[in-house]
Amino acid sequence: MAPPRESDRGPEIALSGVVERILWLDEETHFTIAELVAENNEKTIILGNMTGLQCGETVDLLGFWERHPSHGPQLRVKSFSSRLPSSVHGIRKYLGSGLIKGIGKTYADKIVAKFGVRTFEIISNMSGRLREVEGIGPGRAKSIKAAWEEQKALREVMVFLQTYGVTNSICLRIVKAYGEEAKKVVTAEPYRVCREVEGVGFKTADKIARNLGLPTAGPQRVDAGILHTLEELEGEGHSAFPDEGLLEKSTALLEVDRAVVQDRMRRLIEENAVGILDYRGVRLVQLRPQENAEKSIAVSIRRFIGGDSGLPAIQAEKAIEWAQGRAGFTFSEAQATGVLMALKNKVSVLTGGPGTGKTTILKALCDILSAKRTRMMLGAPTGRAAKRMSEATGVPAATIHRLLKFDHAAGGFTANADNPLAADFVIVDESSMLDTKLAAALLRAVPSTAHLLLVGDVNQLPSVGAGNVLGDLIESGTAAVTRLDTVFRQGARSGIVTVAHGILHADTTPPTPVEDPTKLDFSDDIHFVKVEDPETCVAMVTRICCDILPKALRLDPLRDIQVLAPMHKGTGGIQAYNQALQVRLRGPDAKPGRISPGDKVIQTRNNYDKLVYNGDFGVVLGQNEAGTLLVDFDGTRVELERGEQSDLQLAYAVSIHKSQGSEFPAVVVPLLRQHSIMLARNLIYTAVTRGRKQVILVGDPTAYAMAVRNASDSRRITGLLPRLKDNL
Repeated sequence: MAPPRESDRGPEIALSGVVERILWLDEETHFTIAELVAENNEKTIILGNMTGLQCGETVDLLGFWERHPSHGPQLRVKSFSSRLPSSVHGIRKYLGSGLIKGIGKTYADKIVAKFGVRTFEIISNMSGRLREVEGIGPGRAKSIKAAWEEQKALREVMVFLQTYGVTNSICLRIVKAYGEEAKKVVTAEPYRVCREVEGVGFKTADKIARNLGLPTAGPQRVDAGILHTLEELEGEGHSAFPDEGLLEKSTALLEVDRAVVQDRMRRLIEENAVGILDYRGVRLVQLRPQENAEKSIAVSIRRFIGGDSGLPAIQAEKAIEWAQGRAGFTFSEAQATGVLMALKNKVSVLTGGPGTGKTTILKALCDILSAKRTRMMLGAPTGRAAKRMSEATGVPAATIHRLLKFDHAAGGFTANADNPLAADFVIVDESSMLDTKLAAALLRAVPSTAHLLLVGDVNQLPSVGAGNVLGDLIESGTAAVTRLDTVFRQGARSGIVTVAHGILHADTTPPTPVEDPTKLDFSDDIHFVKVEDPETCVAMVTRICCDILPKALRLDPLRDIQVLAPMHKGTGGIQAYNQALQVRLRGPDAKPGRISPGDKVIQTRNNYDKLVYNGDFGVVLGQNEAGTLLVDFDGTRVELERGEQSDLQLAYAVSIHKSQGSEFPAVVVPLLRQHSIMLARNLIYTAVTRGRKQVILVGDPTAYAMAVRNASDSRRITGLLPRLKDNL
């Protein structure tokens, strides 16, 4: 929602009152529209950038009146300060807003009825007396007191940080990390915050530090800049980077003398704050967690290869004949080899595109192992991939996170080297999605006697997290690799499979473009609808998702159809598609750009407490008075509190990267020349192979050709390949 246009500005005035309702909040800009009950009990609309404004607060405002053509007079706020309310109404409103965990509207009424204007004094200094209120026992009284103290700390941090543009969700994380010490830590060690609190970037910490007067070329700032540069490179997928390149990038970021940065980089290496790997004349610098993860992967692979097999005696060739009879057809030579490789080698890789028979091999292998009563564990990085794997093999499969069982209290996975998985054979599908850290955790938990089979398509986009685990393992030669490149009869009949393999072979010809989507023949499974400009593309995608596909194929727009777009921002970006689809599908219930009950969402960060992970799709079922959302993630219902909701994004449209490991009955992919900076062969290949029954490309055929032609190898730099290949 855009801020109302300023007009008829009046003189600057001061106004105080209680925030009755938050009508609109933009988390990025902090622009807020709220309803205020002034001290004379008149209701007023206030608007402006008010970081941390909360329902129920008493605020002192400085601003000026302006008149909105539809809503009349309202106060545009220039500055504000917050204080705890002193009236019974204000206290009741503040406590009933859900800010203090353990107090909803019902308990707010009871507490204020008991203690009146002394309520805040009681909670702060005599919280034991809360037990005098019916329904509040010692446990609830204690949690209310703890939540009250956290809220006080949060308010202090928010007031301090509001001039630096820090979002509410980041303030919550800072307070969660440091509690009552939050303001002290931020003031004394701002760069520590960007290292220790996820979501706080170097630029935010730098702005705070420079306003506090910390020296531009001081060790604290330069060290933080070098580490931040490594983190940025990790975000681009590199788990290591050459020292010369790191020096150049860090110097450009910090804008200080190169010699100063070089000296601090040398100190960081000497103090073991970063890892260093000398490989063929190049010094690779790594963050310690990446170094440890890569070393762990290399050690695990050597452990598997050097260990005995825990499999029962299996005559592999006869077992394959038996599996062929069970399947009802003869396997190709490559398929039979894939099964043989997995049975005879402790570590093997199976790679190939759609329609090449990966599922046939998995099913045959699982049938053989089941017949031999072998303990199998099947896993995949995402819930959807695990479900698909289970359906294909008839063997239960789970996400890797669930296989490893994260223990929040211990701060790690329950399954590890000391408590390995109870398995003789571990199969991981969609292995191209494995980043370095997750792969390390998984391999540590696999017992030495077990066989490991990694299944994946190396032509897809690499993992969202840093590393190139599948590619490095294949290139190192340490695993037995089976490559499938023949498309079989069932796949050959599929337009999706044909187009996908055409993309890999640099065929720039798209499916025959049409301009009228009502003319599509849905006996074919892939189509191209031609449009030229972003606005028309957004309208066409919305029409296809909301009208054409639901009617033609009886698909649910919310659960069966997924828009996959190359870019986030701009007229033809993910945000534009999300807003258009949200408004169209939700109708009058839509809150454009905001998440509310009924919306389709995606989790963007691992939440080990709630067992939901980056890339999980869900639908919001409801919201309680404290603002907690109830979300259905593929059948698992999870409650997410306010501080956890910043990890959710609308998911009517998502990036192609975020779709990895998932398949959908139908995908709609906008492709425009405006996306050119992102268009690449592996991107369009990944998008097309996400559709199970239907793929509709919408846009400009020349953009399709641009993507297919762009096979530039944006290779990730890692230390894993030399560690595997040269035993470093």
